[in-house]
Amino acid sequence: MKLPLPSGIDTRAVENEKRTGRRRDVLAAAAAALLFAVAAVVGTLIQRADHSLYVDWAPLYADWLPHVGPGTPAALAVAAAVVVHGPRLAVRLPWRGLLGAVWAASMTWIWSLALVDGWQRGVAGRLTARHEYLRGVDRFHDIGAALRGFTGHILLTQPDHWPAHIAGHPPGAVLTFVGLDRLGLGGGAWAGAFCITVGGSAAVAILVTLRALGQERAARTAAPFLALAPGAVWVGASADGYFAAVAAWGLALLALAATRTVRAPGAVAFGSGLLLGLTAYLSYGLTLLALPAVAVLLLARTARPLPFALMGAAVVAGAFTLTGFQWWEGYSLLVERYYQGVASDRPYVYWVWANLAVATVVAGPAGVAGVRRMLSAVPDTVRRLRPGGPGAPDGLVVLTFAVLLALAVADLSGMSKAETERIWLPFLVWLLPTAALLPAVDRRRWLVAQACLGLLVNHLLLTGW
Repeated sequence: MKLPLPSGIDTRAVENEKRTGRRRDVLAAAAAALLFAVAAVVGTLIQRADHSLYVDWAPLYADWLPHVGPGTPAALAVAAAVVVHGPRLAVRLPWRGLLGAVWAASMTWIWSLALVDGWQRGVAGRLTARHEYLRGVDRFHDIGAALRGFTGHILLTQPDHWPAHIAGHPPGAVLTFVGLDRLGLGGGAWAGAFCITVGGSAAVAILVTLRALGQERAARTAAPFLALAPGAVWVGASADGYFAAVAAWGLALLALAATRTVRAPGAVAFGSGLLLGLTAYLSYGLTLLALPAVAVLLLARTARPLPFALMGAAVVAGAFTLTGFQWWEGYSLLVERYYQGVASDRPYVYWVWANLAVATVVAGPAGVAGVRRMLSAVPDTVRRLRPGGPGAPDGLVVLTFAVLLALAVADLSGMSKAETERIWLPFLVWLLPTAALLPAVDRRRWLVAQACLGLLVNHLLLTGW
């Protein structure tokens, strides 16, 4: 006997989705591939006509360079292992064992892809390039003085202006690498290893968040997709991978505090505020994390963690302000610096949609198909607007929809023209769990597609930054 569907759900729509959903999944992935192909063709024509895109392999910031490297055998082995054994282990492992396994698999995947480019080019030299953070570490001998004068070196017209990445971010980003240097872990190799190690933990934080919101079944299903993310190409070795992990753990702690699944929810909420406050001083654009943070509280149906989280964020903001850095001043100068450079030439009318093509590469075909299913579930989810039980899609739908809204704001702002494969990592990693909405019979095929995309990008292109 069939159990009745929950009230409010259109039975005919559900049955129709069963029949046509798989075909629509494939069509969504194919449409994403077509969007990327169009962006590549149009971008190539624009670049050849007036060189206004400032990328060599539009829409990605990359160069065409088919190659293999020392990481190639490991990358193939990791991909095969996760595809063959990942879905089964994700269901059978105890929860803590699953978290450890996902972190290990994610780090191994990131490391192997980075090493396809070789040790120096793929890891040790990434963060020492002329635009990167390590180029400014030696200017922080007196941290207080450097922070007080930080905004005086943002504009290109100012003396001793910062390298692009330091100028383009609040000082929390470069201070991370200053701190590593003070601990005796200076140089590109340690910086790259730090970003990969911390960046790999973002997958774990996402699983923790989903479980706290009553989505353990979805978390387990999504675990292999998080471990084998195509976006790993840009996590290793990129500071934005580290930013993504800080942001993910901030939301994870907020979810734990909001659902009171920890012993000291107030202290955990305060820790969430510290991390989310820190993200605003790692990257100006991460203030948009407020949208998924609100979604977490909405799903938990509580605002109890909010005062503690705000206190944590205030501690971070107060510390930077008291040492002389004014966030709003820095942001306003960043906008001016942004348009002093190539952003003034990069055409908004191209990047506003080409950025979306880039996002489909980072999320992969499974992420695109999952987002399609998530969007189709939004109307019913909004009507219910309550956290579902284990395996119910409501929490996953609301959270990822909030992330999409944040991405839409970032895209329309015009402050993300190109290089979004790196800049948007803290948001795009949250689209991967939507793969849990795909039919069980198809998931391994989608996992193969994810792995193949990551391998192809890293072996055919030399990605920038």
